[in-house]
Amino acid sequence: MNNSYLVPSGYGKAELTEKHSRFIGQVWRVETEHEARIHIEEVAKQYPDIKYHSTCYILRDENILRYNDGGEPQGAAGQPMLNVFVKEKITNVVCVVTRYYGGIPLGGGGLRRAYGSIAKLALDAAGISRMSMWATLTVPCSYSHYEQMRLLIEKSGGIIENTDFGAEVSLTVLIASKNVESLQKAITDFSAGTIEITVAVEQFRPGPP
Repeated sequence: MNNSYLVPSGYGKAELTEKHSRFIGQVWRVETEHEARIHIEEVAKQYPDIKYHSTCYILRDENILRYNDGGEPQGAAGQPMLNVFVKEKITNVVCVVTRYYGGIPLGGGGLRRAYGSIAKLALDAAGISRMSMWATLTVPCSYSHYEQMRLLIEKSGGIIENTDFGAEVSLTVLIASKNVESLQKAITDFSAGTIEITVAVEQFRPGPP
């Protein structure tokens, strides 16, 4: 399993008009197939009078890639939508495209181009984040060392989420797991080995792509 992967940053929506047909694309980040199906059902309820609702979704942990042409000719909608996310290496994503038919046939090629284009526009609107493993650390230090410790953490790419000023200072730090070792070395060198960090939890979190 890869140490990082790309996902939509959040919700994205875009519109495209092609020969009077109006395409509305929506993208969400999801974790399960159940979540993906909920979004698909919500869109169908949102536009109950529309015939065409094409969908696709990709789920990393469940190793699922699915698409549905939603009333369009076979291969003209869901597949070109899915191809956008596969090409961009995006996972944990669901995309729904609703089409108001404008009365002018687009043909198979025109439909494929339009559905691929609107899926990409919706993804661009959502943005892309990289999910990677981050660790939550507990870092103790004296009051006299607090400012230097804060600078060491920031230099290592860490984020101080909480500071507890008790008998001594206790910092709760969020940092990419790959940087934990270098931070510990910097703290060890600074404190002559008297300060040791504690890893509370490690989990995937979104960050810049």
